[in-house]
Amino acid sequence: MTGERMWTVDEPYDLDAILGVHRRGAHDPAYRRAPDGSIWRAVHTPDGPGTLTVVSHGGLMTARAWGPGAEWLLEAAPDMVGVNDQPDDLTPVDPVVRRLVSGAPGLRIGRSGRVWEALVGNVMEQKVVGSEAYRGWRYLLRRYGVPAPGPVPPDMRVPPPRSVWRDITEVDWHRSGLEPVRMRTIRAAAAVDVERYADALTALRGIGPWTAAHTRIRALGDPDAVPVGDYHTPSIVGTTLIGERIGDARMLELLEPYRGQRYRVVRLCEVAGTAPERRGARMSVRDYRDI
Repeated sequence: MTGERMWTVDEPYDLDAILGVHRRGAHDPAYRRAPDGSIWRAVHTPDGPGTLTVVSHGGLMTARAWGPGAEWLLEAAPDMVGVNDQPDDLTPVDPVVRRLVSGAPGLRIGRSGRVWEALVGNVMEQKVVGSEAYRGWRYLLRRYGVPAPGPVPPDMRVPPPRSVWRDITEVDWHRSGLEPVRMRTIRAAAAVDVERYADALTALRGIGPWTAAHTRIRALGDPDAVPVGDYHTPSIVGTTLIGERIGDARMLELLEPYRGQRYRVVRLCEVAGTAPERRGARMSVRDYRDI
C-alpha cells in the first residue's frame, strides 16, 4: 500500500530536532535524513511494517508512506511531528529559557504512538555509551528486521515486532555485543502488552525511571518526562542554565519552576543550549562478543 497526506503549517518545524530523538546512532537502519531535508523512518505498526517520510517546505507538510502500515503511519504522522504539541504551554521565568525558546522556533515534541519500539531501544542504551547500544541495535535489525517498504536504500530495516524480539536467540544477543542483563529485560517486557501500560513501565523488571522517561518522551510526547540518571543530561542542562556542571538533584531544582514542561526545557537545552566542555575519562565501549 502507498499513500500521501499533506497539511499546511503556520510556523516552522525543525524535523531534524523533532524526529531525531528516534534515531539510534548515525547508521540506524530504521532512520534516514535525505539531502532534501526529508526524514525517513521504518516502523512496525499495528498493521505491519511500514516506511514514512515527512518533509516541510513553504508552509506545506507532506507525508508519504509505503507498506502494510502505510495507512496507520499517515494517520499518525501529524502527531509524530508535533502538530498537536503545545509549545506555548511553556512560560519562561528566566532570560536563559526565554532565549532558548527564541533560538529554537521549530522545536516540537512529537509522539510516535509505539511504546514497544521506544522501550526496546531505550533498554539497549541503559548505562552504556551510545555506540555500544547502537551497534547492538544495528546488528539485531539487520538480522531480524524486514526490508523497509518503498523507494528506500536497500539497507533500511523495519524493527521486528514484540513477538520476534522475545524469540531472539541467546547466540544472536551475544553476537550483537549486548550483555545478558538487557536481553533478559527485553524478553521479560515482551511478555507484556506495553502499549497498554505505558504509565506503569517501572513495574517491569529492569525498567527504571530513566528508561520509562525516555520511552514516554518518544512514544507519548510527554513534555514533563525528565530522564533522571542520564550520563550527559544534567551537565547539558546545568551548563546551559547556570554555566556549570551539575547532578540530577540540582537539575531537578532548576527545572522545578517548569513542572509540567520540564522535558521541553531539557530538549531546548539539548537543541539550542551550551554543550559542556569535555573533560575527564569517558565511559568505555564494552564488547561481550569475545567473552
